[in-house]
Amino acid sequence: MNTTTRSTRRARHGLRSYAVGAAAVAALLTTTACEGGGGDVAEAPASSDPPAASSPATSAAPGDGDDGDAADSDGTALCTHQDLSFSATRYGAPDEEPRHIMVVATNKGGTPCEVRNAPEIMLGDAQAPAPVMDGTGSDEPVTLAPGGKAYAGLLATGGHRDTYEVTSMTLTLGSPGGEAEAEEPVDLPMPVESSFQADDGQRVTGWQPTEGLAMRPVTRS
Repeated sequence: MNTTTRSTRRARHGLRSYAVGAAAVAALLTTTACEGGGGDVAEAPASSDPPAASSPATSAAPGDGDDGDAADSDGTALCTHQDLSFSATRYGAPDEEPRHIMVVATNKGGTPCEVRNAPEIMLGDAQAPAPVMDGTGSDEPVTLAPGGKAYAGLLATGGHRDTYEVTSMTLTLGSPGGEAEAEEPVDLPMPVESSFQADDGQRVTGWQPTEGLAMRPVTRS
């Protein structure tokens, strides 16, 4: 046998060996796929570290948190006599005896404050402040911005019982809910130049945010 023939046989034997090897690999891959449970994906090995906890998404409601608490705790302060200026104006014709008087409190300060309940008004030598007229009080305060006003209606005579002459008036804000010590009364300007008559039927309304709400009850009396 010549050299060319031997070389050809060795090449064919190498090809047969390669084919047998490739077939064995293919069979091995097929067996592995069948043992995997019909296409199920193999689970990854568990990590030794615990998974990080995710934080739930939250939204703050109005008033929640430190900022809301601070706002709630910073309520509007009660007005003091130093915060306000007062005036008294008569209602009715100039030739009539003053019976209906409008009292106005004006915030002359630079910050809001509030008045509550009703002013305590003493007419001349009365033994006690004018009683609050039924149905005119309110649990809601009246808040006065700088320059803002609150109104109260004053009925000087309600029944002509024990009439007396009034030559001076005083007012105090009192201590509506015991929040602060009552201040000393201040002089309330007279609504007329000289004097007017009052009796034990006198009444005052609670503080109101408008002139109409304050004066409507007293002008009907």
